[in-house]
Amino acid sequence: MNRRVTVSVVGPVFYDLVFSGFSGPPASGQEVRTTGLASSPGGIANVAVALARLGLHVELASVFATDAFGRYLWSTLEQEGIDLSLSHRCETWTSPVTVSMSYDADRSMVTYETPAPVGNDDLLSAITDSHAVIIDLASYSTAQLRALREKGTLVVADVSWDPTETWSPRLLDNLALVDLFLPNAVEAMAYTGAKSPSDALEVLAQRTLGTVVVKDGGHGAYASQHGVCAYVPAIDVAALDPTGAGDVFEAAFIYATLAEWPLAERLRFANLCAGLSVQRHGGSLAAPCWEEVRTYCHEAQPADEWNFLAPTLQREPFRGPCTRACPTFSLGPDFSLPGSVPGDRRSELLNHAAGSPGND
Repeated sequence: MNRRVTVSVVGPVFYDLVFSGFSGPPASGQEVRTTGLASSPGGIANVAVALARLGLHVELASVFATDAFGRYLWSTLEQEGIDLSLSHRCETWTSPVTVSMSYDADRSMVTYETPAPVGNDDLLSAITDSHAVIIDLASYSTAQLRALREKGTLVVADVSWDPTETWSPRLLDNLALVDLFLPNAVEAMAYTGAKSPSDALEVLAQRTLGTVVVKDGGHGAYASQHGVCAYVPAIDVAALDPTGAGDVFEAAFIYATLAEWPLAERLRFANLCAGLSVQRHGGSLAAPCWEEVRTYCHEAQPADEWNFLAPTLQREPFRGPCTRACPTFSLGPDFSLPGSVPGDRRSELLNHAAGSPGND
């Protein structure tokens, strides 16, 4: 693929705190102990990091607070090589936070978020020269989607959980303006009223001239493009933490779409990347690098199962070890520790924190 391909990702970034390694959520008045904990950038950052780790130039248009969480998010995404020139920093806002509880190969979430001080129009207007733009379908109007299409960019859309659980089918009215739509199975069935992921795919495919993918987690994924349908099962792995796996799938499918691979191969590659991600703690920082894809393909049986990836694996450079999610976040050099810490000791702690590598 042309290394100059640019993908713009638009939306909120959350500070994710992910608990895993327990059998279920606590009952009222109960405390549950977990064996896994990770923190990482979340929200739209899941897709941005996964795309960047596949070697694409990623522009992120978002809003960041300047609190401790916001500074951690900004610093971490810069380290991932993501272009933040389209993003805004705001001193009078508080970072959105999500606590994710991962159990039984699924997860539940609690989120704190206040309205962002910068609107969608301002974020979209900054995008000038991009091959693809990734958005949340529910957050953008018909006029905004038309403006994106007039720029000649590939419009990629996902949807989020509807907190009202009304699942209004009017959301699907704008599907005709979307080139690639990637809901998960629960969302697809809720918005269409379908009883199965495959039935939901059929309904959605009738609403757009583009490509529709229904992500069904550990069961695999379904896709339809120009009347051609495909289903590919997930790879067989033990899931440690599924947080962000759907976003990793989305990033891999977008990469393969821009590379113009056949539909079934796009699904297989996306399932592979998502499967690799669920074997690690955390969301965005669990996304695989090419070296992990390469290792999996070389060790897979039968040996020829992933031959279609051979030309890509030969071309993609070695990136080195991926950053992995930590139980807590490292303090940036501009973070002020309590005044009770002596000056020399404060510098020592900051230098140590800023240079501490991530781990599982």
